Amino acid sequence: MEIPEILSKVRSYGCDLVEVTGGEPLVQKNVHGLLRALCDAGLEVLLETGGSIGIETVDPRVKRIVDFKCPGSGMEQHNLWSNVEFLTARDEVKFVVGSREDFEWAVEKIHEMKLLTRCSVLLSPVFGVLQPARLAEWLLQERLPVRMQLQMHKHIWEPEARGV
Repeated sequence: MEIPEILSKVRSYGCDLVEVTGGEPLVQKNVHGLLRALCDAGLEVLLETGGSIGIETVDPRVKRIVDFKCPGSGMEQHNLWSNVEFLTARDEVKFVVGSREDFEWAVEKIHEMKLLTRCSVLLSPVFGVLQPARLAEWLLQERLPVRMQLQMHKHIWEPEARGV
C-alpha cells in the first residue's frame, strides 16, 4: 500500500491513535515517510520497535516503544543499547519476560540504564509461557514501579494471527 492509501484506511476507522508495529517496522523503506504523514494528519502515532535499529531519526512527534529483547528470546545480542540516550519521557521501554531469569535480567537493565528516570517501563509475560499472575507476583515482591502489560492481540485473536 502507498502512504495515501494507508492514511485513507486509518481515517476509515474513525480513531485518532495509530500504532506502527509488526516485525521490525524500522527496516521498512518508507516507514519514516509514513510516520511523518500520520503525524501531519493530526494522529497520535506510536511506533513499536524491537530495539535493534537506531531510533534517533524517528519523527519526534512519534511515541517510541522500544522492546528490548530478554535473554530467553535468543535475540538479546541484537539490542542496541545506545537507543536509551534518545528516549524521552513520552517514550516507553518494554521487556517481554519468559522466565525468572529474564525477569531478573530486565530488572538489572532497568536499574543499570536508569530507565525509570527516562521513560515509562512495561513488562509483559511471554504468552503461553509465563503466567501473568507469576509476573505480577514478582513485580509486587520487587516493588518495581513499572506497568505490567499483556500481549492483548494474542488474547483477542489467535496468537499466530498476522495483520490484525
